[in-house]
Amino acid sequence: MSGFPLLVAVASKEGMAISEHFGHAKQFRIYQADPEQCRYIETREVAHYCLGQQGDQAAMAGILEAIKDCHAVFVAKIGDGPTERLNNIGVRAVAEYAYEAIEASLLAYAGKLAEQLAAT
Repeated sequence: MSGFPLLVAVASKEGMAISEHFGHAKQFRIYQADPEQCRYIETREVAHYCLGQQGDQAAMAGILEAIKDCHAVFVAKIGDGPTERLNNIGVRAVAEYAYEAIEASLLAYAGKLAEQLAAT
């Protein structure tokens, strides 16, 4: 990780909370965040991945390409397979802030990360 500010992707149905399942997302809102502030940058459109019990691999490739420059992707829920694929390209899957407000969640996450970095 190159430090702050972080570029993060957020799966949100309405743009207020982290409210979308990774596989159902048709777009990711991109934010720049550090412990003091977060700023909306852009929205990146993607094909949705989840097709019931299986995933669309072409859609997954497109999602990975769309968010590969991000430190993390914040989602309401994500499966083990997509989490592993994200880890393979260096993007963290973050579901611990599911259904919480976007800005507060990103600030809290950046703050925790800053504390971890300061402790090393």
